[in-house]
Amino acid sequence: MSLISMEFLLFVLVAAVGYYLIPKKYQWLWLLVFSYIYYASSGVKLLLFLVYTTGTTYAAGRLLEKVEQKELPKKEAKAAKRRILTLGLLLNFGMLAVLKYTNFAVANVNAIFHTSFSFQKWMLPLGISFYTFQSMGYLLDVYWGKCKAEKNPLRFALFVSFFPQILQGPIGRFDRLAVQLYQEHRFDLQRMQYALQLILWGFFKKLVLADRAAVVVNQVFLNYTQYSGVLNLVAVLMYSVQLYMDFSGGMDVVMGVASLFGIELDQNFKRPYFAVSITDFWHRWHITLGTWMKDYVFYPVSLSKWMGRIGKWSKKVFGKKTGRVIPICIANLIVFLLVGVWHGAAWKFIAYGLYHGLIISVSSLLAPLYRKGLEVFSINQKSGGWKVVQILRTFVLINISWYFDMAVSLSAAFTMMKTTVTGFSLSAFQDGSLLTLGLDWLDYLILLVGCLVVFFISFLQERGVKIRESLAEKPLLFRWAVYGMLLFGIPMFGYVMTTTGGFIYAQF
Repeated sequence: MSLISMEFLLFVLVAAVGYYLIPKKYQWLWLLVFSYIYYASSGVKLLLFLVYTTGTTYAAGRLLEKVEQKELPKKEAKAAKRRILTLGLLLNFGMLAVLKYTNFAVANVNAIFHTSFSFQKWMLPLGISFYTFQSMGYLLDVYWGKCKAEKNPLRFALFVSFFPQILQGPIGRFDRLAVQLYQEHRFDLQRMQYALQLILWGFFKKLVLADRAAVVVNQVFLNYTQYSGVLNLVAVLMYSVQLYMDFSGGMDVVMGVASLFGIELDQNFKRPYFAVSITDFWHRWHITLGTWMKDYVFYPVSLSKWMGRIGKWSKKVFGKKTGRVIPICIANLIVFLLVGVWHGAAWKFIAYGLYHGLIISVSSLLAPLYRKGLEVFSINQKSGGWKVVQILRTFVLINISWYFDMAVSLSAAFTMMKTTVTGFSLSAFQDGSLLTLGLDWLDYLILLVGCLVVFFISFLQERGVKIRESLAEKPLLFRWAVYGMLLFGIPMFGYVMTTTGGFIYAQF
């Protein structure tokens, strides 16, 4: 059931109306039923994977708590808890690995050793990466004592399956999300208005901008041998628009739907194209994935004993300053390797992750030289002009990474990079080549105007303006003029009937 379908809107309407009509003590159970109905709509068999993750994680969490209650000797309790945690992680990440990466692994074995092993094409359950990471985050938090294990299996099932977020995040934390899911919620008209505004804004970004830009993206990236130069560059910029509007629009819809039920999800998207560095970009783009990796991978790795030994060796060989940074660089490379693997079972995604990890690691190593250069050239780091330079520099680096993300293969990404440079010419803006990519001049104008509107609103938000609150203070006529432009603009200018499909991040 696509988030942009009429079927989904009717589903949400029924769920929301019933939610506020039934006795409040049963609201969480109502959400659980509708979450499972939603997931079953994509295939009843897929529920088995969701139940598997829910059951194994719930059982592991309860076993961890029982070990604590037995008051065993510290060493014995630690060993028992570690065995339970390891088993829980293996059962769930193992399932994810088998379903998502078996084909990739077998294909590479065949390519390297010239074998001909056959393999079954697995159907990847919807949202499995999201609910697996969310569940394993909960299990690690229970292991570390950050939260108590949930005793009610049905309540825990709701935490894993809450339908607005299950397909594309955000990746929730038990201590922040569970309490909202289980508490009683009263109908709040203003919250409803804000939620509907957010949903409508998300639809605008998805249907009017993302799906329109996708036409050019698919035409060029899927037929990359036929294009070069500025047309490749246009396709990359269009992908930058598509992914931004698709992901942020999806988050708007998800967070708006959750808000209809009185639940505020963790922020997952914070105007990433205003980032001044790659590190800042990942603090703004898919925020919950970044914080998950930071808390459950980066810190455990960087603070591990073996990393401590690497740190000592690095200080002896490279000196204290550089030696202190090297373990952090290694941990970052591991994190972004996993980020790449998380995005998909292909070498292009691994390259995508390592590209970001290398830039962050090299930036950390060269930070002293960078600061020295700023001093030599008397550059004021706090000036608006320098911030614009940093934003543009980061935007260029991000767009280079999109070659890896969208190209059909790693070799195709490098080919497109090469032909972008070697075949570059501005003639495409004069000879009508842009019109061979599936859009006409009106489409390009709609994209330009739409992107400017999104940029203007994002700029205001970056300066601290709260758009919905600010809109609420405007005269009634102005507010409804805005609503009307969105309500009529989406079907009028959107690719409603020829949409390219669901949200991109739902495939992960």
